Amino acid sequence: MSSTLFRTKRVEQSIQDTEEPEHALKKSLSALDLTVFGVGVVIGTGIFVLTGTAAKNTAGPAVALSFVVAGVVCALAALCYAEFASTVPVAGSAYTFSYASLGEFPAWIIGWDLVLELALGTAVVAVGWSGYIHSLLDNAGWHLPEALSGRDGAHGFGFDILAALLVLVLTAILVLGMKLSARVTSVVVAIKVAVVLVVIVAGAFFIKGDNYKPFIPKSQAVEAGGNLKAPLIQLMFGWAPSNFGVMGIFTAASVVFFAFIGFDVVATAAEETRNPKRDVPRGILGSLVICTTLYVAVAIVVTGMQKYSSLSIDAPLADAFKATGHPWFAGLISFGAAIGLTTVCMILLLGQARVFFAMSRDGLLPRFFSHVHPRFRTPYRPTILLGVIIAIVSGFTSLSELAELVNIGTLFAFIVVAIGVVILRRSRPDLPRSFRTPWSRPSRSSRSWPPSG
Repeated sequence: MSSTLFRTKRVEQSIQDTEEPEHALKKSLSALDLTVFGVGVVIGTGIFVLTGTAAKNTAGPAVALSFVVAGVVCALAALCYAEFASTVPVAGSAYTFSYASLGEFPAWIIGWDLVLELALGTAVVAVGWSGYIHSLLDNAGWHLPEALSGRDGAHGFGFDILAALLVLVLTAILVLGMKLSARVTSVVVAIKVAVVLVVIVAGAFFIKGDNYKPFIPKSQAVEAGGNLKAPLIQLMFGWAPSNFGVMGIFTAASVVFFAFIGFDVVATAAEETRNPKRDVPRGILGSLVICTTLYVAVAIVVTGMQKYSSLSIDAPLADAFKATGHPWFAGLISFGAAIGLTTVCMILLLGQARVFFAMSRDGLLPRFFSHVHPRFRTPYRPTILLGVIIAIVSGFTSLSELAELVNIGTLFAFIVVAIGVVILRRSRPDLPRSFRTPWSRPSRSSRSWPPSG
């Protein structure tokens, strides 16, 4: 029984399955497409919110260093994803990687973990996007009926029609083809990055050097919980978290870390990439470098425009512009956030449909969902099924309820992929690897693992 639960799927078999005509996805993506996907999913509303929030509460102007620390940590995970995706260029990301290294049962768990995490993440983003659009419509004097404006604040029946429509429209685009999805994403990401760059350049003219003093504020102890309520790092090493100071930089890094979540979705498109061994590592690492640079630049600007202790929590960057006498930039920031959330939603939809498709092709879900569209060569059945379900969930669920259910799954996936790289290095040293994660090469004596006989 245990041997069945933990049997692995040979990499050669996984690659062979992608060549069957009725299960084969169309290879149309380049390294640029993957980089755009990565930037599109990572740069969201967090770039306009988390920067100021972490600066005010945890790190001060040194929050820029916190983004560097978080980016380095994510880069370590990204290196593992890059090696796996270039070695096993099959849809499914962490699910496929765990099937090749840990076994069927762990793969089944991580597969469902990814599907649910990405589905809930899509619903969260769709509801957040709807909130921005509602605000823009209200400013224009257009008001939707209360019953179609969402659950938050509704009396009786409430359905968020904008969130549901966004999910359904993006689902249709994904069904029509991966290249079309890439083109739409490229246009939207270009607009989003342009807005971020305008904010950075414009904000640079309002920076005051005195706002950076002190760059690393004096440390403030934080009362940590006792016994089981204490943070894990305190239980393991006896270190209690603190705000500000040098350790505050790392505390803030743990907060802004979640702003980077999403780059791993790029790996789900490995099977649809023309040259995955070369382009997937470039797409994953390239998008992470671009996003880290933008986050650091925004952090420097917002803490230079306004004293970190005076930053607002809800909209720090927009309020910083208001404080300098330029309130119209707040509208530009809201527009950029709304545009940004569109691509985040689309790429999360893409990722969870690919994981569902890969599980179906392996027989861990009904094979009905493993057939691609005869014309568009996309996994249209799981895409439509999950799109409709998420549209309903996002329409009937409030943002506060959804937000509490996301994020832990991503950390679990990171851990699984990191462990899987080590195991596959030892169990299959013969596999061709066009990209190798640095500092993880096993010794010669360990390359016969598992032992024979």
